[in-house]
Amino acid sequence: MRTPKKEEIKQEIFDLYDDYAHNRLSRRDFMRELSLYAVGGLTVPTLMGFLMPDYKDAIQIAAGDPRITESYIDYPSPQGGGTIRALLCMPKGNTKKLGGIVVVHENRGLNPHIADVGRRAALAGFVSIAPDALSPLGGYPGTDDEGREMQSKRDRNEMLEDFIAAAAYLKSYEYSNGKVGVVGFCFGGWISNMMAARVPDLAAAVPFYGGQAPVEEVPNIKAPLQLHYAELDTRVNEGWPAYEAALKANKKQYTMYMYPKANHGFHNDTTPRYDREAAELAWKRTLDFFKDSL
Repeated sequence: MRTPKKEEIKQEIFDLYDDYAHNRLSRRDFMRELSLYAVGGLTVPTLMGFLMPDYKDAIQIAAGDPRITESYIDYPSPQGGGTIRALLCMPKGNTKKLGGIVVVHENRGLNPHIADVGRRAALAGFVSIAPDALSPLGGYPGTDDEGREMQSKRDRNEMLEDFIAAAAYLKSYEYSNGKVGVVGFCFGGWISNMMAARVPDLAAAVPFYGGQAPVEEVPNIKAPLQLHYAELDTRVNEGWPAYEAALKANKKQYTMYMYPKANHGFHNDTTPRYDREAAELAWKRTLDFFKDSL
C-alpha cells in the first residue's frame, strides 16, 4: 500500500469525486467505481484518503492567528433558518471602518477551510463574516461527509436568505463602511450569483465555479461580477454561455476568468483538486477586485 502522487490520478477519478462530493453518487457507489482504479499498489482506502480534505496540515491561517481578531457571533435570519452562527474576522487592532465580505461555504457547512478563507479576507484588510448554513441543524458536524448530508436536508432558498441576512448584518456592523461584497465557492458560488440578483445594494460579487442565477433575474443585478471557472468543470460551465449572453444583453459589468486544466474546487488547498497557480492568481484577482469595489 502506498500514497499516490497527484500526477498518477486520472481525470476520471477527480470526476468521480466531484459526483460524490455533490451527492450525485452514494459513498457505496463511489467506492465501487473507485475500485476500478485501485491498481499498481494503490488501494481504495489510499485513494479515498488521498481525495479527502486535509484540515490538519493544509490550513493557511489557523484559528487564533495573532494578526486577526475573530469571534463567533449569532445573527438573525427571519426568512431563513432563524438564528445563524458565523465567524466574524477583521485585522487585529482595527479601529477603522472597512469594506465587508461575506464568505460563503461549499455544500458542507462552515468547515475549517472556509473559516481559513474568512481569516485570509481579514488579513487582506477587510471585515469578513463566514456564516454556517448548518446552524439550524446544529452546525458543521466535524466531517465533510456528514456536513453534505446535513446540508442536503435544508432548503437552498432558505439558505440563500441566511447569507442575504449576513450581508445586512455586516452592512450595519460598527466596523463596516457599509459596502459589502460576497465571495463563494461551489454552492457558495451559486449563492454569490443569486445575491447579486437579489440584493440591490450589494457592492461586488465573486462566484467561484458556482451555478448561475436564472437569466430572467439578470436584469436585477446591480453589483459588478468577477467570475472564476475551471476548464475541466464541464457540469458548471454548461450554464455559462446563456448567463454571459444575458449579462451582455443587459449591459452588466462582469469579468470572467477561465483557468486552464483546473478542476472544480481548484481554490481549495486542502484537497488534491487544488491548483496552486490558478488559486493564487484567482485570490489575488479577488482581493484586487474587492479593494476597488469596497
